[in-house]
Amino acid sequence: MLGNTEPMLTDTTPRIDGERIRLRPFEAKDTALVASVADDPLIPLITSVPSDPTPEAIEAYLIRQEQRPVQGWGYSLAVANLETDEAVGQLSLALRNLDLGRASVGYWIAPQHRRRGYAAAALDTIADWAFGFEQLRRLELYVEPWNEGSWRTAEVCGFHREGLMRGWERVGDQWRDMYMYSRLVQ
Repeated sequence: MLGNTEPMLTDTTPRIDGERIRLRPFEAKDTALVASVADDPLIPLITSVPSDPTPEAIEAYLIRQEQRPVQGWGYSLAVANLETDEAVGQLSLALRNLDLGRASVGYWIAPQHRRRGYAAAALDTIADWAFGFEQLRRLELYVEPWNEGSWRTAEVCGFHREGLMRGWERVGDQWRDMYMYSRLVQ
């Protein structure tokens, strides 16, 4: 982590700089990124990204991301290129179970920015930062078995596959199996 303070639960989204990326609040300038993933076959199914990218729907999405910490949900962060601050994806850190010593993380990178190491950089950065919470012992993430790029990213970042959760999560109109991964505090 580069030049960041220890994490604190706040009602505002933090800015966290990593080696290649910046995790930051979503901004109005990120509307093009959100619009660019509206027709992705998976992102709108598993997130609250609108599948109909009207200006109103995108604005509502950005507002929802800003409200996550206020609602006690955790943080939804734009993944941005550190040099240009251009948003390339999203990462969430759900802290609803922090009192139980665990949190979960999820991420997506827009297709035009994939295979450049952004997801791994973002996942490593948030894990290092989140383990600054004294009570956090375990970070979890869930990945569909077919999504090799995502589960390989998790493994590169020190997450270990714990098993297959059958019928674990509803994606669209189907219940899907998910690999469960975790990374423990060191």
